[in-house]
Amino acid sequence: MMRRRTALLAGCTSLVLALGATACGDSEPVSAGGGDKTLDGKTVTVAGVWSGSEQKNFQKVLDAFSAKTGAKTQFVSTGDNVSTVVGSKIEGGNAPDVVMVPQVGVLQQFAKEGWLTPLSATTEKSVDAGYAPVWKTYGSVDGSLYGLYFKAAHKSTVWYSPDALAQAGVQPPKTYDAMLEAGHTVSDSGLAAFSVAGQDGWTLTDWFENVYLSQAGPEKYDALAAHTLKWTDASVVEALTTLGKVFADDRLTAGGQKGALNTDFPGSVEKVFGPEPEAGMVYEGDFVAGVAKDQFGRTIGEDANFFPFPAVGTGVAPVVSGGDAAVVLKDGKNADAGMKLLEYLATPEAAAVWAEAGGFLSPNKKLDLASYGDDVTRATAKSLVEAGDSVRFDMSDQAPAAFGGTKGAGEWKILQDFLRDPSDPKATAARLERAAADAYKG
Repeated sequence: MMRRRTALLAGCTSLVLALGATACGDSEPVSAGGGDKTLDGKTVTVAGVWSGSEQKNFQKVLDAFSAKTGAKTQFVSTGDNVSTVVGSKIEGGNAPDVVMVPQVGVLQQFAKEGWLTPLSATTEKSVDAGYAPVWKTYGSVDGSLYGLYFKAAHKSTVWYSPDALAQAGVQPPKTYDAMLEAGHTVSDSGLAAFSVAGQDGWTLTDWFENVYLSQAGPEKYDALAAHTLKWTDASVVEALTTLGKVFADDRLTAGGQKGALNTDFPGSVEKVFGPEPEAGMVYEGDFVAGVAKDQFGRTIGEDANFFPFPAVGTGVAPVVSGGDAAVVLKDGKNADAGMKLLEYLATPEAAAVWAEAGGFLSPNKKLDLASYGDDVTRATAKSLVEAGDSVRFDMSDQAPAAFGGTKGAGEWKILQDFLRDPSDPKATAARLERAAADAYKG
């Protein structure tokens, strides 16, 4: 989940800046070649969860937009509670022009509140030409395109220490069962197989989503995400049973169940790539690489690498994604200029700016993979783009926050309890259904 992961990597810090866009816009489009300074003297205010290195790298994109159009930009870090912060700004008459929305559910909420302006024909044309249709679907509400997915996450990657696997004499596995078998071999060599970040419930939802998408298939995944399929369905029980094979086996999990429940996401990466490794593998998204590199000095592709989350049973390997969608607020003081920013963000030129800076994946298939700075990032980006319409957005990010995005409640809490005691998948499925029914009703 991008918003929670971003906050964690930033140490849960946020910058509180004043919103202050005062200019008015016009309707001239921004061309990819640009440089005509048509927005000279105007300011575009952008709000989003990013802070730290992500905010710094996004600023490079905004600076490139400024150089092209003459517009000034102001970024406001909202912290985790995007909807609350943006709602209060709108009520106070001080709405930003553009918001980077980290969840499908929040984008839908904003659209249904009447806060958003449909994206321009120029942006929609770029999306149709450069993106798999699934990204347009996730950015649309009631047939209108409101969100442009600029930054994506590949959440079907298992990161490992090449030294740990080499010491155990195992190769990156191709199937889920082979992954558990390799994990036992790693355990026999002296390290736990997996470091699991059970203290952060969102990581457990990601585990479940990958298993479920591969095992149950995309149609049931979509139905469960929309809650047209109940969580008591046999497919959910089966996926929980499969996942429980990891959670119940102390040889597979660093510190056992108790250790996992006391490990947060950064700590889970440290247990594999830190100075005193405790495990050989950690499952999470492509953003693991940033922690391994920036916090623990690992060289990506050499002493930190990944393999795709493997296929479960007779299913195919899953590709679960998350992402940040740019939207334009109706009440922004310079919303027209904000729309020009989105026309720019839809181009491969804009994506290349952040790709070259690192810590970024784009769903735009027109972005040259050579723009990425290393082979591992190129591989994850290629996997994401080539998955096309088989990509499925993080299920919990599609759910109401009361079910899929609240610490100590809903899916997060129930899966933490399942990690603590995975002996009754059927009962866990029933708890999930009760929580989902209440949340979706609300």
